[in-house]
Amino acid sequence: MKAIFSRIGKFFLAIGKLINFTRKFVLNLLFVLIIGAIIFALTDEDKTTDTTEPSALVLNLSGPIVEQSNYDNPLDSVMSEALGKPDVKQNVLFDIVEAIRAAATDKDITGLVLNLKDMSETSLTKMRYIAKAIEEFKASGKPVYAYGDNYTQSQYYLASYADKVFLSPDGGVMLTGYGTYTLYYKSLLAKLDVTTHVFRVGTYKSFVEPYIRDGMSAAAKEANTVWLTQLWGAFSDDVAKNRKIKPQTLTPNIDEFITQLKSVNGDFAQLSKKLGLVDSLVTRDQMTQYLIDTFGANDKHSFKQISYYDYLPLLVDDQQPSPNKVAVVIVNGAIVDGKSSQGSAGGDTIASLLNQARFDKQVKSVILRVDSPGGSAFASEVIRNAVDALKRAGKPVVVSMSSVAASGGYWISSSADEIIAQPTTITGSIGIFAILTTFEKGLEKLGVYSDGVGTTPFSGVGVTRALPDGVAKVFQLGVDNGYQRFIGLVSKYRHMTLAQADKIAQGRVWTGKDAQQRGLVDKLGDFDTAITAAVELAKVKDYQLVWMQQPLSPVQQFFKEMSGEVTAKIATMVLGDMPSTLAPVTKVAKDLTSLTNFNDPNGRYAFCLNCSTVN
Repeated sequence: MKAIFSRIGKFFLAIGKLINFTRKFVLNLLFVLIIGAIIFALTDEDKTTDTTEPSALVLNLSGPIVEQSNYDNPLDSVMSEALGKPDVKQNVLFDIVEAIRAAATDKDITGLVLNLKDMSETSLTKMRYIAKAIEEFKASGKPVYAYGDNYTQSQYYLASYADKVFLSPDGGVMLTGYGTYTLYYKSLLAKLDVTTHVFRVGTYKSFVEPYIRDGMSAAAKEANTVWLTQLWGAFSDDVAKNRKIKPQTLTPNIDEFITQLKSVNGDFAQLSKKLGLVDSLVTRDQMTQYLIDTFGANDKHSFKQISYYDYLPLLVDDQQPSPNKVAVVIVNGAIVDGKSSQGSAGGDTIASLLNQARFDKQVKSVILRVDSPGGSAFASEVIRNAVDALKRAGKPVVVSMSSVAASGGYWISSSADEIIAQPTTITGSIGIFAILTTFEKGLEKLGVYSDGVGTTPFSGVGVTRALPDGVAKVFQLGVDNGYQRFIGLVSKYRHMTLAQADKIAQGRVWTGKDAQQRGLVDKLGDFDTAITAAVELAKVKDYQLVWMQQPLSPVQQFFKEMSGEVTAKIATMVLGDMPSTLAPVTKVAKDLTSLTNFNDPNGRYAFCLNCSTVN
């Protein structure tokens, strides 16, 4: 009888589980359908595709340009919008370049129109790769036009590559140059009775400065001025060459600028035209008519056009299948221990992708594409070990440095067979630090004290007690050891003495150009250069490029394909417009909590602060 009741119980339990599963499945399906309907309603009205006849490709980039598209948690996207960050759409650098290159040989694409008003500020290194594709498009004989109500610095850089640059009569070109600024909290932490313990090696290792100073040190200013000046020089030279003007035109002193502005009665648009930054001042209607005259009219009272976002899905991978694969693994964002998440590169995740390439018999070589200011020293070594394993397996590794490959970003690059950087890449920052904050003073003022007994000198060490001098010495010895390991890698793989490695290390930041002169980089070039090197090292004639990436679940893939614009609209409908005055508050909160986002098991970090705050 007991067995019968047991079977009946199991039967009804199974029925219950089935019902519960069905309920969850139906609810989830309904949720996805509702979201899909909202997306369709919000995006359908904005369609401007004209694929039935020859059209101009409109490069209407919206949001940031990234190395690799990550899965965006929909809740994170909504919160970003609520905090005044609507640009959540991710534009993959290589997709942009591929689309422009495909359009150059596409008989149905008659020209290129740069409409960049929603494009976020972008590093010069990434823009130069896009500019290279625009130059190739121009070489096909098809026209390139740029139009903007106003141009930010990044928007104008790409616009300068157009055959003609148009500007609204009420607009202007805003060139602010490059700088690196951050907030400093020494006095605030003192008022809060927070004790900051810093352990570092490197004269120029300035990550910890915001917590122990009220301003940038002289050493940091010296080093930062050098590479920032080089970046601005490269920007100015490129634009001046495109616009056939003198580079000095872009960098007047304040008195010169005021005199120039007075000469046109404070009219920024007229000044932009007078200086040769733009060709013509036209209204939107005038611009539309100009483009209609050039490309023909469509049935929506505009010119024949296809949006970049509509053109990209139409592209077909024209790579010929080959048993020889060149794998691309991208390290994008701060390096953390464990798995990758939005905006960070997990050591375990990247190592896993490198190991997949190692065990894939068809993969003959690997390109490690690095766009990272560093992070966890432990996670950096996990990734570098995977690079070494690839080399032992007979598979060459080429590092392609993007905008920044500094500190931990250089650590993971150090033992590659070949390191390639662009002249404007930010790299180096070879140094180590650890930082610990304790709150014993503040607690004592509140009448709270920590006391007890322990079996070792490390018992009870934590944020509520003062850090014993002996323990502090232990921390510093660990950081010293980490630095020696770092420069030891540089010495071994870059074929120099420890003294030579130490001299160019010390946490100092270098441009790719300076890094090559000091032996930290083998060759100057872009991603295309890295492909050539990887193929040559693999000693193969034909190859197929494969992009290594962690697979997404169907639900993750669905949300990933949601555009940032749609997410922004949904968030605005739900939350309303949030005041922009929250921006300073969120900046302070982000800075003060940034240390809690670091998760190195040994508490040691190779991270470049200034590399990630260029604006």
